[in-house]
Amino acid sequence: MNRNISLYETIGGAETLRLIVEAFYPRVQAHPLLGPLFPEDILPVMDKQYLFLTQFFGGPSLYSDEYGHPMMRARHLPFPITPERAEAWLDCMRKALQEVGIEEELQLVVINRLSGPAHHFVNTSEEET
Repeated sequence: MNRNISLYETIGGAETLRLIVEAFYPRVQAHPLLGPLFPEDILPVMDKQYLFLTQFFGGPSLYSDEYGHPMMRARHLPFPITPERAEAWLDCMRKALQEVGIEEELQLVVINRLSGPAHHFVNTSEEET
């Protein structure tokens, strides 16, 4: 990956990121560990995820422009996020990246970039669920 080009640009920018989000959330909703954590109307969540990932991957600061500082850990605290749920979330993303046709090496870069935050949001042990 070229270090001078953002991950956002490398994956294909807005259009590709929108496809990834659209491939990702049906998997999340269908997942037995993740689905119950999300509202039935997933569209607002998808829109926020698109804005956040755009910014997180080095694109325009769409999320901050609309909602202020992301404070993602704080925003996730109300939800029981276990290590197993973090891995399930990453697996749904991995499958969405594959569905959209992101090349394998780039999939690894994206998942690696998301793994830190996914595990940082863990706030509940498996025994507590």
